[in-house]
Amino acid sequence: MDRISVPQSDSAMASVSKKDSVSPKGSAVNGNVPTTKKTAEGLAGLYDSDEDDASGKDGGLDALFLVRNKPEEIERYVIHVRKMLLEGEGETVIEIGVPIDQGGKASGIPTKDLEVAVANHVKALASIPAIGTKIETRTNGAKSTEVWIVRDPPKEEDFIEVRVAVVGNVDAGKSTLLGVLTHSALDDGRGLARTKLFRHKHEFESGRTSSVGNDILGFDVHGTVVNKPDPHNNNLDWVQISRDCCKLITFIDLAGHEKYLKTTIFGMTGHMPDYTMLMVGANMGIIGTTKEHLSLALSLSVPVFIVVTKIDMCPPQILEETMKNIGRLVKSAGARKLPVMVRNTNDVIHAAVNFPSKRVCPIFQVSNVEGTNLDLLRQFLNIVPLRRTLCESDPAHFQIDDVYWVEGVGTVVSGTVLAGTIKVNDTLLLGPNSVGEFVPLPVKSIHRKRMPVSSVRCGQTASFALRKITKREVRKGMVMVDARLNPISSMQFEAEILILHHPTTIKPNYQAMLHIGSIRQTATLVSMTKEVLRTGDRDRVTFRFIRLPEYIRPGTRMVFREGRTKAVGTVVNVIPQATLAQQRSKFKDKTNRTFVKRGGPKPPNGKPKAEAIKEHA
Repeated sequence: MDRISVPQSDSAMASVSKKDSVSPKGSAVNGNVPTTKKTAEGLAGLYDSDEDDASGKDGGLDALFLVRNKPEEIERYVIHVRKMLLEGEGETVIEIGVPIDQGGKASGIPTKDLEVAVANHVKALASIPAIGTKIETRTNGAKSTEVWIVRDPPKEEDFIEVRVAVVGNVDAGKSTLLGVLTHSALDDGRGLARTKLFRHKHEFESGRTSSVGNDILGFDVHGTVVNKPDPHNNNLDWVQISRDCCKLITFIDLAGHEKYLKTTIFGMTGHMPDYTMLMVGANMGIIGTTKEHLSLALSLSVPVFIVVTKIDMCPPQILEETMKNIGRLVKSAGARKLPVMVRNTNDVIHAAVNFPSKRVCPIFQVSNVEGTNLDLLRQFLNIVPLRRTLCESDPAHFQIDDVYWVEGVGTVVSGTVLAGTIKVNDTLLLGPNSVGEFVPLPVKSIHRKRMPVSSVRCGQTASFALRKITKREVRKGMVMVDARLNPISSMQFEAEILILHHPTTIKPNYQAMLHIGSIRQTATLVSMTKEVLRTGDRDRVTFRFIRLPEYIRPGTRMVFREGRTKAVGTVVNVIPQATLAQQRSKFKDKTNRTFVKRGGPKPPNGKPKAEAIKEHA
């Protein structure tokens, strides 16, 4: 694999080994990635030198266990594959010809033995049941291995969903690349592909995205793209794609222009992306909002891969300079990642399996006009694993990021399920409203990618039709939660923040726009431990919303921005707000108190009655 050269100190820190690999499961929906040693065990020697087969150890399976085909070893292998499928929500990558659950390394098995091992591997998958597809055969002298992607059989109304935020400077080719990927048609060099994604008249006129767009790319169980645009109007049938696909990539197309930065921040925080695709124009390099978008993704703990576009029109020396600048940026103190150039299928597998660990930063060079390396990018998106924890049994928590009114249906809310499972006709608490209260409401129907479904689980996006409520009563930032959570709204909270940039100093009563998940509201900095805050300072501060109460959970990442000021932080403590009912009960307690009269009423001057009579006499 080709790598951009790394200094010795950075290389030692960023090197990827088997022990450092992180499970595809690896992260909660809020973006915090817990360190775990469970990984796709089959990919044993990702960046290692060739060594002999590891000897058998207790508790592990050596490289030849599929050749021996012993029933007890096959049973352990089946359990191992089921576990990997459960962690990956229905998919995993396995390499045949390497040991499993052992500390040793292996470079493969003889080719004749590999054929026997593959046949037994297919029989084992049939007993699970699961469907496997060969991705690549690796040969090292007389020894070989095979890499397979294994998936659960397709299920009705269910598919694996991975959300990818697309960011980068204006004119980097974001919408054009998405048009080429989703419609399987190359661009003409004059913006034909991007017009298939625009939604507003001014976007067609200027050629610039100004809103958060959603586009989908579906793969079937064997990794084949299922997007089939209508031959007459070039539109995609989302329902048909959702039914045909086993894995669905949702692209969150964000704006690149600086004046739409607040929309981009909302897309990164409110839509909960699993990964970020940073677009860089080869002819322009790292300019404009590129660094700002990269720092935003890093501050939200979202893994980043880079796509360099327009290589067909860029002179070689300019492309080389752009790649040097990208390597320098990725290895800088703020990012500290290992840049890896992806040039073939072997590189794709290495990058995809190690990508959720956030140690590596895959870099693709593509051309939307000539189609260069687009197949590698599609293959990467097909293989890249999820990075979420299993939380289907937790109390339901749904975050609202948009509200609609549909004629004949009523109020419809869309968002992301952060925890639990939600079914049709479930009653959830919607709130907080303007007075901080939560109202029980039933879920009338559920849609995923415009397809009606009976339930959704954590990590998936969906739209709910609600009964007995108008669009005016619902807003972005509200939540629908299970009553077992006992949700409490708050106007104040404490957070640990890091000031990324501020021209002068920050003092109490400073106001800025906060982005916490799908919440977007101005807040006042009430108190802080330091006298003033400057660029690079960390502190624990207290914020108060200026308009409406919100539902916040400790541990949630936050971003705030005002003018040229930028800062990130984490919510550490939430201060509950008394609801209107609680305030009324307190008021009634005060007004219903009984007073015992002693010695009759006092005169206006406050003296006893006898003394007042004497004074007048």
